[in-house]
Amino acid sequence: IIEGVKAGEVSSILRKLPRQARHQVMEITLDMSSSMHAIARECFPNAEQVIDRFHVQKLACDALQELRIEHRWEAINEETNEMEKARLEGKKYRARKFRNGETRKEILFRSRLLLFKDPAAWSVNQRKRASVLFELYPDMQKAFALVQRLRRIYSSCKSVAGARLKLALWYNQVNEAGFHSFNSVAASVFAHSNRILNFFNNRSTNASAESFNAKVKAFRAQFRGVLDIKFFLFRVAKIFA
Repeated sequence: IIEGVKAGEVSSILRKLPRQARHQVMEITLDMSSSMHAIARECFPNAEQVIDRFHVQKLACDALQELRIEHRWEAINEETNEMEKARLEGKKYRARKFRNGETRKEILFRSRLLLFKDPAAWSVNQRKRASVLFELYPDMQKAFALVQRLRRIYSSCKSVAGARLKLALWYNQVNEAGFHSFNSVAASVFAHSNRILNFFNNRSTNASAESFNAKVKAFRAQFRGVLDIKFFLFRVAKIFA
């Protein structure tokens, strides 16, 4: 285990491995970090770098959630103003409830999880909530469609050439949609396109490593930090190894 992600420090440790062994590595999955790119290039020069699909899809999901949060703050401010107006007029305030029984603010708050899912995996309540959400905010529906299209590229494309074409079409759709947050995603995809497309050679992913990392973080959070590192690593090895 190497502390930190600084390219120089990590590379100095990895260079202790035999050169012949490092040159035998043919593929590495990683995120979009420039430091990880530099480490892989220096220590494993023969390896093809593959940006994991998880990190690309997460960028798109984060952009969608950013739009949801923006609308939620608007709803909170609108409700606050209406409550103040009712108070000044001596009236009792009642927030409007939509056909699924939730207020605008509640719909936006409770839509977080459903926006991460494929519509086929929605529960009955989530389908009702999504229907109301997309009626109130057509831009959310358009942004959600962009996320789903990106996911379908990863699930349906079997070759680099096919993925390149569909990613170019998706890039154009993002530009036409005009979402500021998605423009940043598209720019990142364009900048790292070659390493993103390498995924479609062998469809390699570091999902197991990401899952293990999440488990270790959750385990560490139970103790609100770690003082005895050696004992912590011993427990991690006993539980997860």
